[in-house]
Amino acid sequence: MAISTRDGECLIIAAAQIAAVPGDVQSNISTHLRFARCAAMHGVQLLVFPELSLTGYELGLAPGHVLSADDPELRQLRAVATESGMAIVAGAPVAGDGGCLHIGAFLFQPDGTAVTHTKVHVHSSEMPPFTAGPGGPPQPVAGTPVGLAICADASHPEHAAATVAAGARLYAVGVFIEEEAYARKTSLIAGYSRQYRIPALMANYAGVTGGAPSAGKSAIWADDGSLVIAAPGAEPALVIAARRDDRWARAISSP
Repeated sequence: MAISTRDGECLIIAAAQIAAVPGDVQSNISTHLRFARCAAMHGVQLLVFPELSLTGYELGLAPGHVLSADDPELRQLRAVATESGMAIVAGAPVAGDGGCLHIGAFLFQPDGTAVTHTKVHVHSSEMPPFTAGPGGPPQPVAGTPVGLAICADASHPEHAAATVAAGARLYAVGVFIEEEAYARKTSLIAGYSRQYRIPALMANYAGVTGGAPSAGKSAIWADDGSLVIAAPGAEPALVIAARRDDRWARAISSP
């Protein structure tokens, strides 16, 4: 079921809860394209995939699968963003200064441009191969400044505070969260929504990645911290919410 809207009246956002094939970038791109095309049918303006979505959360494979936003492999994803008028956030290992490696997120904009955001708060279990990156400023999506976070960034209140101080009016997080950490980490994200009066979105994995099962349950919160919608479990799903004024509509699709 598509969410009905008229141009200019809604902000429609979605979390893509995907299952990734370890290190198979081409297969994972195909999954991204399938979800993006489904999201476009719903009029989605911002589509967010999980942390390292293009490779899977596979730390040992990361050095052999470093990507950049300009890679020819990603042209189709950029094209879907342009054709549909939808901003798309997808994750991958990216190169930093001095040969270091960062956990990155590409934001493909409808105008054909792309920016690379990096994870600031890298967990000790991710070092090596990864090191902390510089992050990035909020990016405009359909007139709304979107602050990006990558998994553990959202566990650090100072990251959310700095993102909001930089002008973000929506907090979008790509993650890999297992069941035992789900309640704690989502409580933090909901708390930022409530504290700063901004919506938040979290895109988690479906199934197993990095040798461990994901909790799934990708979710979107309103700007009072209340839950708008969450996937019911860890199956693949497209979790969609639309805000018109202070009212929300919601839907879950299975691409």
